[in-house]
Formats: sequence, structure tokens, C-alpha cells
Amino acid sequence: MKVDVLLGLQWGDEGKGKIVDVLAPQYDMVARFQGGPNAGHTLVIGGKKMVLHTIPSGVFHDRPVNLIGNGVVINPVTLKAEIDNLLSVGIDVRKRLFISKKASLILPTHKVLDAASEAAKGIAKIGSTLRGIGPTYMDKTGRNGVRVGDALNPDFKNIYNKLKEKHLHLLGLYDFEFDITADEKAFFESIEFLKSLQLVDGEYFINEYLQNGKSVLAEGAQGCMLDIDFGTYPYVTSSNTVTASACNGLGISPSKIKDVIGITKAYCTRVGAGPFTTELEDEVGEKLRKNGNEFGATTGRPRRCGWIDLPALKYTAMITGLTKLVITKIDVLNDFDTIQVCNRYLYEGKETTQLPFDVVNEKIYPIYDAFKGWNSSLEDVSDFDLLPSNAKDYINYIEHYLGVPVSLISNAPDREKMIIKDASILS
Repeated sequence: MKVDVLLGLQWGDEGKGKIVDVLAPQYDMVARFQGGPNAGHTLVIGGKKMVLHTIPSGVFHDRPVNLIGNGVVINPVTLKAEIDNLLSVGIDVRKRLFISKKASLILPTHKVLDAASEAAKGIAKIGSTLRGIGPTYMDKTGRNGVRVGDALNPDFKNIYNKLKEKHLHLLGLYDFEFDITADEKAFFESIEFLKSLQLVDGEYFINEYLQNGKSVLAEGAQGCMLDIDFGTYPYVTSSNTVTASACNGLGISPSKIKDVIGITKAYCTRVGAGPFTTELEDEVGEKLRKNGNEFGATTGRPRRCGWIDLPALKYTAMITGLTKLVITKIDVLNDFDTIQVCNRYLYEGKETTQLPFDVVNEKIYPIYDAFKGWNSSLEDVSDFDLLPSNAKDYINYIEHYLGVPVSLISNAPDREKMIIKDASILS
């Protein structure tokens, strides 16, 4: 029938998990198509915080099945812990969770390689989450990887050891101490658990759903400004995070994609190193961090904070073919007298709205327009027309600048806290 793709438009942490949770009941399948346990999708349900790292965010609803696609890299230990955590609160996902046999496995030595490589870079480190994601994708593209389907092979231990020996050889090039004894034990215990789950040929599985008139929500991880091709390279993730990646990461045709739903915060954050044009390293940035509780769901690291960057959003909207926009965490701005919006840059002495090729070594200065704050709580508002005029002005300006209609505005962490601007997104 159709595939709608949901993406983060910034550097991740935009609130994708909550929005997937809100939209999931109208779909027959929610499918993750890239990334790994370096992503943390946080949902607040009935006041209880839940964090998903690998499992799609549709697991809290009865209607959709959930597919982990071939473009995802999986740490079986993390996956088992995630499932165990859901079981502990009465959510048995095993009947509604399917995993592509072509998804790649993260080995214990992948994590060691990640840590050793990052340590060797010193002050030039890129801010890896040290979850082994990059080395796993490197083995995938280098045609050395171990995949979920390999776990069903009676010779799996030898398949594992072959890649492990390659990693140990590479680690000999680093002055880095490690011991994977405990990690290996947990890995093989989790592999046995993985084999008990529903492992499928993901590309056939999802296309049969579509042929039977079913609908799919494809859930992205990280954010478009972390895309390996189009992000702030080299301070990016190791996979493609844009719309096209949904096709590769699930095995679907581009012709199957209907809407592209993009998520942005009402301001901007980034975790780890890399350029951040609108970053505020002052009391205003600290206030954004405090108001927004800006600490990583996966790493716990404090996020860097700044005003919204509209040229960067326009860039990711262009690359993704964005059709619907969702703005999250508008409530974080409730008590600001003035809110700044970056709508162009000063680069090489000229004003521009385009991102230069080299955003790492070249100095880019943000140029702002100021908006009056609304200085009131929005928590009990559910209708866009009932928002304070200053809040409506802010949202309408973003919508006009990007040329993409705003559908939803998240005004508090809980799943019920949502302002509806275009109800068609919920039907």
C-alpha cells in the first residue's frame, strides 16, 4: 500500500520515538531501517520513561508488527536486555517483533576497535558512542561482516572466529588494553536468545505486507545532519540517515514511499564533537539544556544546545523530500523573553542560506532574527488556534521558511501532550 518515512532533521535526539509512538496505531508495521544501539528513542508513557535502542518504537501498540531491517546493526546483548526490560513491565514484544536475517551483528571486538580507534585520535576524536557501530558498518561494506542469519549456521562459531581474528590483528596496531572474556560469554548467550526470535527474509516480509494493502512507517535513527554523505563530515554516523536509506535498509522500491515526516526540535542540540553553527556556550545555552533535560538517552552525555538553524533544516528538507513537519519540545522555550532564529549565514564575507562544502574548517557565522517569547505554559494546549500569538508566529515562520506544512507540535514529554495543526497526519 504505502510507506511513510519518519526522520530526524537535525543531529539526532529530535524526539522521533515519541512521534513514532503517536503515529504507530494507524500503521500495520513499524520498521527500523538503519543505525544501531547508538540511537536512543525515549518515550514517556503514563509518566514512565522508556528508552528503545534497537527495537522499533511501535512496540507499545497492538496493531503494528515491528521489523528490524537489514540496514540496522544489532548487538544481541543489547537487544536481549531491551526485550527483557520490556517483559519486566508486561510488554511481550516477541510475537510482534521480526528481524531481518541480513541485519549485521556487532561483535565484542567491534566495540574494542571503536574504543581503540577513538582513543588513538586524541583531541581529534569524533565523539563516537563507542558501541561498535562504525567498525560493524566497515566490515559490512568491506564484505567481512557477520549477519543475523549466520547465527543459524551450524558453523557459526568458526564464522565468528574468522572475523574476530581479523579484529585482533587490527588491534595489534594500537596500544590499547582490553579483555573480552565476559563480553564474549554474554554475546554467545544472547545469540542463543536471538535464534529463538522471529528471523525473516526482511525484504520479502515487508513487500508481502505492502502487496496485501498494508501500511508501513519506516523509522529512522540519528538525524540527517549526521548522514555519512550529507552530514557534517567527518563528524557523522556510519550510515545514511536520509529518506533513500529506507529503501536500502528495508529492501523496498522508492516508488513505495508516500510521505516523508521530518522531526525537528524548536531549538537545536548536538552530542559529541563537530560543527554547530548556532551553539550557545553561555547561560542561555545552559538554560536550554536545563529546561530540555538535554542529556543523551544512550550515553548520558550533556548535549550542546543552541537556537534553531533554519538553513540547515532547509538543507535536510531538500535532501529528504520532506512533506510533513513535526516540531518537538516547544515547551522548552516557554520562559524565554526573546527567541532567536538563525535564517542565514555569514560565510567568506557574504550572506548565504546554503551550507558550504567544508563546515568543519571554515568559519560560519549565524545571522539571527529575534522573536518575542510567549512566557506561558503550553502544556494544556491541544489545538494550534489556542496557542499564544507569539508561539503561533514562531511556528508559522518556521513553516513558511521551510515551505513544508507543520502537522504536530509536541508540548511536553508524555505521549498525550501534542498540539494538532494538521489532523490529516493522524488519519
